Amino acid sequence: MNTAIIFGLLAALMLTGMPVSISLGLTVLSFLFFMTQVPIESVALKLFTGIEKFEIMAIPFFILAGNFLTHGGVARRMIHFATSLVGHWPGGLGLGAVVACALFAAVSGSSPATVVAIGSILLPAMVKAGYPVKFGAGVVASAGGLGILIPPSIVMVMYAVSTNSSIGALFMAGVIPGLVLAAMLMLTTWYRAWKHKYPKERRASWRERVTAFRESVWGLLLIVVVMGGIYSGLFTPTEAAAMSAVYAFFVAVFVYKDMGLKDVPKTLLASANMSAMLLYIITNAVLFSFLLTHENIPQAISEWLLASGLGVIGFLLAVNILLLIMGNFMEPSSIILITAPILFPIAMKLGIDPVHFGVMITVNMEIGMITPPVGLNLYVASGISKLGLTDMTKAVWPWLLTMLVFLTIVTYWPPLSLWLPRQLGMISGG
Repeated sequence: MNTAIIFGLLAALMLTGMPVSISLGLTVLSFLFFMTQVPIESVALKLFTGIEKFEIMAIPFFILAGNFLTHGGVARRMIHFATSLVGHWPGGLGLGAVVACALFAAVSGSSPATVVAIGSILLPAMVKAGYPVKFGAGVVASAGGLGILIPPSIVMVMYAVSTNSSIGALFMAGVIPGLVLAAMLMLTTWYRAWKHKYPKERRASWRERVTAFRESVWGLLLIVVVMGGIYSGLFTPTEAAAMSAVYAFFVAVFVYKDMGLKDVPKTLLASANMSAMLLYIITNAVLFSFLLTHENIPQAISEWLLASGLGVIGFLLAVNILLLIMGNFMEPSSIILITAPILFPIAMKLGIDPVHFGVMITVNMEIGMITPPVGLNLYVASGISKLGLTDMTKAVWPWLLTMLVFLTIVTYWPPLSLWLPRQLGMISGG
């Protein structure tokens, strides 16, 4: 009964158009005030203790690093390097977009930032070269999703904070699936370009490729700073995030000089705004999680599912369907923070590896970024390409199908996610 009241109240508030974070907070306050004897003062205490986690500090630092890189000319150099490698194949600029998105994802940690950085440069270039605008917009919107699968990933940090999982292990677990998905998106892009005879670029000489690599190497080194630092034990993931922000500032202002010192306050403010929004969602989601635990809802759902004989395969299928539906209406941070406290204990009881489960959830979030009506990447790519939301939805469908096939592989073949962290000794074998 209480479960129905809590989720009914949450759904009713969200249907009024109220932001998810405020809906969560109001649901908790209303239920505690009217239905329980819990003192309302405990809510204030929970708000502070909920975000009193060192790992959460990684989020504002990764956002800041991504903002420095988005405005600091790193994307332009990465695009030049990517197109020098694959531009001579059919759909060369489209393939370059996927490679550039994968590279930029590995330094930004954010999906919309990847779409903005790569799309705003490559989309006009593709249209000028004779590609249909729908093809270009579809490639960029879909490949931009790599920003939350290839580490560092803000969504993975959210999952780790919600479930007390290892951020380092999750980052390493995202590397191989990220590369496999990038390869599958490239294959789809190449096939469509070959089929429709889209243009290709002149083959770059090895000297041009080396020059392009040298120009982009400062940005690419950030991957080494973050991943190498975490794996070697030199930094914790949170310290790696802080290092990446300092490094990105240094590269944007003093190496590439695409950003002046006068632009830094504006970047800091934009990052603070985004961080405050995410941290506000986290605090309200922590409250909601506290309410669910107080009412024993995750335990009750878990016992019901186990009693109904739903095995691992059935449970993972049900989770994927639930997350794909939620992805149509909510953004990733909110989905993870609402569902993780409920789904995670059930996954653990069924013996599902927490890191594998985290990667699977992240891929679902990635697909949600390009499904209407709330797919954030659709809106960003729509703003760049000037296509309407309906046209954008049609534009991404070939890549959306590819991502659904990839989701099936990731869900039912755990070694794809777990092999690398096991080899690095970050999780135990099994």
